Amino acid sequence: MSIIKTNKRERRHRKIRAKVSGTSARPRLAVFRSNKHLYAQIINDEKGETLATATSREVGGKTLLEKAREIGKIIAKKAVAKKIDKVVFDRAGYVYTGKIKALAEGAREGGLSF
Repeated sequence: MSIIKTNKRERRHRKIRAKVSGTSARPRLAVFRSNKHLYAQIINDEKGETLATATSREVGGKTLLEKAREIGKIIAKKAVAKKIDKVVFDRAGYVYTGKIKALAEGAREGGLSF
């Protein structure tokens, strides 16, 4: 990824994080996308603790898009087990298409609402 593209994403991420914060009532569902993998975390920013995690490394599937939907379902299952049903979605400056959208839809299918 080029430096300009990375800087633009980081700028968008800072703007989003200025408005989005996870509380104990509505923790933050944070997404990170690398070149090979996709990561999701549910974070309580008030206490500074991670409540649940899921990565594409632990999911089987053909394409990364299919893995993204499965990651969403897994993170939702872990959250529902901890009695979390509402979250705030933090797309981390990534455009809401493709893998990010698939992860969000998978989380909604799994029982999370945002």
